[in-house]
Amino acid sequence: MPASSTPDGNAADRDGADGNAAEGTEANGNRVTARLVLRPAVAADGYEVYALEYRCWSPESEVSERPDLPRPDSTAFRDERHQPEHMLVAELDGRIVGWVRVLPPTPLATNAHIRSIQGLLVAPEARGHGLGRRLLDAALLKARAEGARRVTLRVLGDNTVARSLYEKAGFTVTGVQPGEFLLAGGYVDDVLMGIEL
Repeated sequence: MPASSTPDGNAADRDGADGNAAEGTEANGNRVTARLVLRPAVAADGYEVYALEYRCWSPESEVSERPDLPRPDSTAFRDERHQPEHMLVAELDGRIVGWVRVLPPTPLATNAHIRSIQGLLVAPEARGHGLGRRLLDAALLKARAEGARRVTLRVLGDNTVARSLYEKAGFTVTGVQPGEFLLAGGYVDDVLMGIEL
């Protein structure tokens, strides 16, 4: 599944897990400081990640069907390909505002040296501050720590913001599946990208 994301920016966290203060200005001119933490997901994050996926889903950028309306028992960790150990989350003042999922593309030992980014999402209110790049950098560090030699991903051809993010991080296009998806009445390419670690 193509990585769904609209992140941007280029501030990199040195290890993908440190918290940093992010400053901003409220409408009334008061300065506010927020605490951002990138960390491995835990099972208890399942509902919040699911609710964020539901809130950010768009027929123009998602190849899967819209998730069901969140219920108290909803979780993003629903099968062996969607588990907490495959995900890093970004918390802003204790609230999840982004995530990236990175895992082996198959259970085969013959490509255990590869990791695949299978989703990257940043909440609309957290975009434009470099969070997408920080999540991406953290995913690459996680892949490296797991012994991966290469990371791959798929991204929709018309998702120029995500493609730019990946290219700035060093990913290159390795293939294109023309018109692979029919989204919002138009055919969209599936772009395959990769980076050597």
